[in-house]
Amino acid sequence: MIRLSSVIEQFEADFLNHYQSQLLPSQKKALQTLKICRTKHSPMMQVHCTACEHQAFVPHSCGHRSCPHCQHHESQQWIERQLQKQVPGQYFMITFTLPRQLRPLAWQQQRLVYRLMFECVWETLQTFSQNDKKLKGEPGVIAVLHTHSRALDYHPHIHAVMPAGAVDKLNRLWRTKPGQYLFNHKALAKVFRAKLLTRLTRENLSLPKAIPQQWVVDCKQVGSGAKALVYLGRYLYRGVMREKDILSCKDGQVTYRYQNSKTKRWETKTVSGADFLWRVLQHVLPKGFRRARNFGFLHPNSKPLIQILQWLFKLDFKQLTGKLKQRPQLICSCCGAAMTIGRTRIPAIEALNLTWAAT
Repeated sequence: MIRLSSVIEQFEADFLNHYQSQLLPSQKKALQTLKICRTKHSPMMQVHCTACEHQAFVPHSCGHRSCPHCQHHESQQWIERQLQKQVPGQYFMITFTLPRQLRPLAWQQQRLVYRLMFECVWETLQTFSQNDKKLKGEPGVIAVLHTHSRALDYHPHIHAVMPAGAVDKLNRLWRTKPGQYLFNHKALAKVFRAKLLTRLTRENLSLPKAIPQQWVVDCKQVGSGAKALVYLGRYLYRGVMREKDILSCKDGQVTYRYQNSKTKRWETKTVSGADFLWRVLQHVLPKGFRRARNFGFLHPNSKPLIQILQWLFKLDFKQLTGKLKQRPQLICSCCGAAMTIGRTRIPAIEALNLTWAAT
């Protein structure tokens, strides 16, 4: 498997020569962090065997949320937290896409435009839920921002996972909407467009003249919602692609594969090394910006309400979370027993000196 760190090491100079002026501070930091992830230059941690006297130094993962090699455990934890909030009813995934004409503006004002997208998605779904004859209440939404297409192009959109249920706090009622239909996707797109353009205008941003009238919103049923949450969690902490999808790195070019969202077939794309790094790093968000947000009765402040609903409808979230993979343990190369972590964040040169001293 080709590591992203090795691609960065090979093409970093060429990449900076072409794209340095376009990089955000967060993207520059990501470049340097991903470059040394689990390499000989990264900090080390000292591990001890629980059964014998063997000890070793293991490179630290970089822990960056855009690293495809790290954050597996954090991703699993996020998925588990969302599954713990499961409520009765069918779930739907609603995808709100920013049109191509507004993407240059989103790139220039990322923190602002992404925030407004989240707010307008929530306001749109809240309005539809409150006006729906069968729901008539406050919905719950798990929203995740993606800035990439499967081919790693810049393509900002928000996935919103929403149960077909709502809480009527005034009358203390829980209502659900049966069937495979939630809201009209064209009506969602129309309201989302109006809300977002109004908010962008209030911020005194210069909007392009040719903004399309028809925007794209997709609304589809996803059963219990578990598979949709696993899909979203996969890209939440682990970057925009898997390292095993990097097929080759030679002759100044990188070939990677991706699944076409329409045909569901795997396709390949070959670009220069510098362009490949740009396709990956352009999706690093501004520092501190939260890619995933919860709204309505799925907000973290609503835990008591979720627990009441689960108790009333006899839901056991442990049946779902029990299938999640456990965090893998370090295994001793001598006896096969589990190893425990002693010291962490040891400078690489110090770890090397300790290894020499032990031998």
